[in-house]
Order: sequence, then structure tokens, then C-alpha cells
Amino acid sequence: MKVLVVDDEPSIVELVRFALAREGFASVAASDGQDALDKVEAEHPDLVLLDLMLPKVGGLDVCRILRQKHPSLPIIILTARGDETDKVLGLELGADDYITKPFSPRELVARVRAVLRRTAPGGEEAGTLLRVGPVTLDPQRYEVTVRGRKVELAPKEFDLLRMLMANKGVVLSRDVLLQKVWGYDFAGDTRTIDVHIVRLRQKIEDDPSEPRLIETVRGVGYRFRDVEGQ
Repeated sequence: MKVLVVDDEPSIVELVRFALAREGFASVAASDGQDALDKVEAEHPDLVLLDLMLPKVGGLDVCRILRQKHPSLPIIILTARGDETDKVLGLELGADDYITKPFSPRELVARVRAVLRRTAPGGEEAGTLLRVGPVTLDPQRYEVTVRGRKVELAPKEFDLLRMLMANKGVVLSRDVLLQKVWGYDFAGDTRTIDVHIVRLRQKIEDDPSEPRLIETVRGVGYRFRDVEGQ
């Protein structure tokens, strides 16, 4: 697996690449936003570690462009401590996860592995075709359709939808979804789930403002309704 490390601080890049190499990952580096966009096209990485404070093209713009051009490319954003707005914006633009600086190399590698486990060919996405109401999810082909219309989902959106559909009619708490979908303790940051639910509703609901498929159970979590004939 190849990881693109995007950061304009050489010391951070060196630390990250060393940590990745020690765990058997290949890596390439980019020092600004435009370089990152060029490297994605030239190097075809399996995952992007993306700092948000970048010269030439900002990290949020890079995230938006990559998500439009490469919907299934996993993106983990790197943010400074306390930049809550940037974290939420990054998730809304399609990032799959974020890591707050300063971070430990061990944490970084764990989060990279958690994302790649779910997106590698033959990995955890293999499984049974799911059909609930108008939505069909094919884990083998990594495809989602709504009434036959193909819907492009980011990796974490796909994993979250699969978890909800596989447990149709069952209320899943935010903490359970964080543990099962993200694969590690997310320190109770349940807003991550809420942001991804909003994005899923925008893509699969007829009217995202009045969702009929993904139901909010106040104070508990979310449930994928076992609807018929919709």
C-alpha cells in the first residue's frame, strides 16, 4: 500500500514516512496543495494524509477536488489542536478521518490501517449483497444504487451505510457506530457520525430534510428503516 503524505513541514513528513516505512507502507510526499494534486495523478496512492495548512492550494480545497475526481480515495486530514471548524469542514468535504497534531506515530499508523482495511481489494468490504427498500449495496463491487441509480460514496460513507443496512430496523448508538465503522476508540467524538449521516442522507434520501430511510432516534443514535415498496 502506498500513502501520499502532504505537509509543508519537512520534520512532520520525515516522521510520518519513517513511521509508515517501519510498518511496511510505501510513501511519497508533497509539500504544497498543487504538488499533492499532481502526485495523486502520477503516483496513484491508496490513501492520502493531508495537512490543511498548505501553500498554493489549501488543504480543504485539495480535499474537495480529490473527492470530486476520486470518490473512493481514502483521505485522512491532519489538523492543529483545537481547530474544530476545520475538522468538521474536512469531514463535510469528504475526508474519512482526521488526526490532531501533535500525534503519535503509533496512532497515525493505526488510523491508516483502520481505513485501508475497509478499502483494500479482497479486504473487509467483501460480503453479501444488501437490499433494503430502494437501496442496494454490493460489498463485492463496492457499489451503491438507489432505485437503480448509482451513488458515489466515500469509503467511510460506504462502511457506515453498510453497517446501518446490515442492522436494518435496529437502533445503533453513535458509540457503537464509531467503534464498528472506524475501528478504534474515537474518544466520544460523536459529531463525526452526525456529519457522515448528513452526507449519506444527501445522497440516498429523496428529501434529506425529511429522511425516510436513515432515522434519527433522539438521544440514542440512528436506525435504517426496514421500508417496503419505496
